[in-house]
Amino acid sequence: MKLKYLSLLILFSSNFLISQETNFTSEDISINQFVDGILLTPTETKNSSLAIIIGDSGPTDRNGNQNFQKNNILKKLAEDLSKNGIATYRYDKRIVKQIRKGRVDKNIRFDNFVEDAESIIAYFTNKKTFKNIYIIGHGQGSLVGILASKEDVTKFISIGGSGKSIDKVILDQIEQTVPGLLDESELAFNILRKNKTTINYPSALESIFSMENQAFMSSWMQYHPQEQIAELTIPTLIINGTKDLQVPVEEAQLLKDASKKGSLLLLEDMNHVMFPIEGDDLENSKSYNESFRHLSPELVPAILEFIK
Repeated sequence: MKLKYLSLLILFSSNFLISQETNFTSEDISINQFVDGILLTPTETKNSSLAIIIGDSGPTDRNGNQNFQKNNILKKLAEDLSKNGIATYRYDKRIVKQIRKGRVDKNIRFDNFVEDAESIIAYFTNKKTFKNIYIIGHGQGSLVGILASKEDVTKFISIGGSGKSIDKVILDQIEQTVPGLLDESELAFNILRKNKTTINYPSALESIFSMENQAFMSSWMQYHPQEQIAELTIPTLIINGTKDLQVPVEEAQLLKDASKKGSLLLLEDMNHVMFPIEGDDLENSKSYNESFRHLSPELVPAILEFIK
């Protein structure tokens, strides 16, 4: 995860695109006071499978969008799966709803995202509408999905999920890009690891270590994806793009190596937001805000094969 993308970790920003669904039976479903989402149900297929899609870091809405990042990737993924007979439920992260209502809870923790995913799984399990429930976690949603998939989930799919704890990810990038800030950053993370706060951190990394983010970061860095995925006993598909600017393929390999029933799929030229990139890092970066693009052509067929 490159440092210039770490601003995506900031919880408290807004600007969301409202989805307009077509060609499917769609239903807005509120799971509880924190979770609002949309269920797409294929019209020509008997519904036995549901894929719950969990978004990446930041205030990500049900379509995969947030401030300065409008690409509709989760909407594209959901619709493509539903065209092929898989019902999908995707949802706004709880911070989205709070921002829209102007009542942001600055005490949000990473565990709250896991609780939300677990609530969705429980909701559809109790409904008994779908025989099989699958979890698809993108980016940060991969770790959320791993933690939530301990019960009532048939298979798990990670797309662009990190194999390291978030503090290790950030420290690796600091060492590669601004090594002069490494020691001070390590000290700051050591304090956060103890669930304490600090004002002693590099000012250049304010977007990471700001006081409003520290409690959330503390809760996030307690989890180590390799340890968590090792506890999963269900079949797992780990997908990563070879042009992912945020999560290198080596991290996907770490997840695969730790997984009991994991398989690894590397998609050539796919980036972190699931688009194929023919050019350089500039094209790659710009694509995060280019909703006209299509998903990598190999992505959905690979998911369908794994599910079916």
